[in-house]
Amino acid sequence: PSDVTESKWPGSHGPEDGSVEARRTGEVGGWAESRDLNPGSLAGVWAEENTRASIFDAMRRKESFATSGPRIQVRLFGGWDYPDTAHQRDDMIALGYRGGVPMGGDLTDAPQGEAPEFIVWAAKDPISGNLDRIQIIKGWVDAEGNTHEAIYDVAWSDGREMGSDGKLPPVGNTIDLSVPSWTNTIGAPELGAVWTDPDFDPALTAFYYARVIEIPTPRWTAYDAAYFEEADFAPEVPMFLQERAYTSPIWYSPKD
Repeated sequence: PSDVTESKWPGSHGPEDGSVEARRTGEVGGWAESRDLNPGSLAGVWAEENTRASIFDAMRRKESFATSGPRIQVRLFGGWDYPDTAHQRDDMIALGYRGGVPMGGDLTDAPQGEAPEFIVWAAKDPISGNLDRIQIIKGWVDAEGNTHEAIYDVAWSDGREMGSDGKLPPVGNTIDLSVPSWTNTIGAPELGAVWTDPDFDPALTAFYYARVIEIPTPRWTAYDAAYFEEADFAPEVPMFLQERAYTSPIWYSPKD
């Protein structure tokens, strides 16, 4: 458990950021300005039951995820032959395990001419912002030993269309900083997709993980600025953020 509530954050380092003035102008240990710090995060596991043994088994198999604070739920499975509607089916979880591996797992020995497919699904925290999008982040090492990373938008809300530059338009912003507040009139409570890597090379090692991004919501600085007259932050200090969740990777290795 962590102190994750933006609207009531008292700082995290005692007197170094425990007052409005310290959060506005102070620094922590000489390594970070207080205004750049944020509330804590949460970690979760997908366990068969709420017991110590089951939770530790889930940790060992790395079927885990984390968030920047909200209780977003996210699942990721990887395999070679999932139906296109797998993320919409009532048996999605059973299908994910049966046809591949969950997050934290390993894929290898790609079938001839096949690329890995991933089922990804996410649901919002009931008391936080709707979801903007789900991304798959892929990293790989090329034949020369150089590392690479690519980000793919795989599911998103509000019927947006990918731009000609290959980028998804922003979801929008409903924040009223005078309160502060936001509305869930944009975004979606749940998102999912089945995604196939369009750039797969079976000879190269790679990893894949999912990142879920919320719509913009007020940052703790916005609440301080609204509640306390002395909280006069510099213009460059952000007043909102997009909370997120991210899964353990699924690793691909070519056949020895």
